[in-house]
Amino acid sequence: MPELPEVETVRRGLERQLHDFSIERIEVLRARAVAWPPDPELFCVALQGCRVGHWQRRGKYLIAALEQQGEPAGHWGVHLRMTGQFLWLEQPREPCSHTRVRLWSSSGQELRFVDTRSFGQMWWVPPGQPPEAVITGLQKLGPEPFSDGFSPTYLAQRLAGSSRPIKSALLDQALVAGVGNIYADESLFLSGIAPSTASGRIGLARLETLHAALVEVLHTSIGAGGTTFSDFRDLSGTNGNYGNAAWVYRRGGEPCRVCGTTIRRDRLGGRSSHWCPQCQSGG
Repeated sequence: MPELPEVETVRRGLERQLHDFSIERIEVLRARAVAWPPDPELFCVALQGCRVGHWQRRGKYLIAALEQQGEPAGHWGVHLRMTGQFLWLEQPREPCSHTRVRLWSSSGQELRFVDTRSFGQMWWVPPGQPPEAVITGLQKLGPEPFSDGFSPTYLAQRLAGSSRPIKSALLDQALVAGVGNIYADESLFLSGIAPSTASGRIGLARLETLHAALVEVLHTSIGAGGTTFSDFRDLSGTNGNYGNAAWVYRRGGEPCRVCGTTIRRDRLGGRSSHWCPQCQSGG
C-alpha cells in the first residue's frame, strides 16, 4: 500500500499537472471506486464542469478543492489503498482492464485512475461541509509526522505503559498518520530498536532517536519519489527509487548494510517485519 512518501509524490504530481484543470467529462467504469455519493452518476454530475484547485494530503488521503464558475464546489477526496494510481495522458489511449475512473479536459487530456485490486476509493464532499464529515476515516487520524503535534514527548505520552510492540504502534494511523510497513521498518532500524520491543519500555531518549529517524526516512523517500516494490507509480508511470536504498525492508535473508548480519523477516501482528538482530538490539 502506498504510504506517506508515495501519496505525497502523487499529490505533488497532481498539483503540478492539474493546475487549472477543468473536468469536461468524467466516466466511472467501476462503481465501487466511488464511496460517496452512493450513486456514481451523482459523483459524475458533481465533478463535471469543476476546476480542480489545490491538492492537500492528510495521512494517506488526497483532497482537492473544487470550484465552479468561481464559487466553491466542495472537495474531491481520494484514497489509493493498495494498488490505486493516477496516470496523466496527453494523447488518447485505450484503457486497460483495471481502469476505474477517467476524467477529461476540454482539450482531450485525460487523468486516469487505475486500480488492479479495486480497493481505492473516491468521494465528493458537498460545499459547506468539511472533508471529514464525508470521508470519515479522516476523523481517526493522528498528527502528521512533520507537524509540531508529533514529537518525542507526544510519543512518550501516548505509549506510556503500553505492551504493544513498537512496530504495531507505528502502523496505528491514530498514533501517527501516513506511516506503513516500509517506513516503520526503516525508522526502527535507524533508531536501533527491535520491532517487537514493548512500546512502553522505550525511554524518552530513544524515542527522540526514533522520532528523528522517522522524519529523516520519510523526507529521504519523498526526495526519491517514494518506493516501488510492486504497484506504485507516479503520474507519468515512473517507479519510486527509495527501494533501492532500503536498509532492511524486503531484504530478509540478505546481509545488513551496516554490520553484515543476516536481516530477519518475522511476522508481527499479521505483518512482515524486517530487522537486523545486531543493529537493533536496543530498546
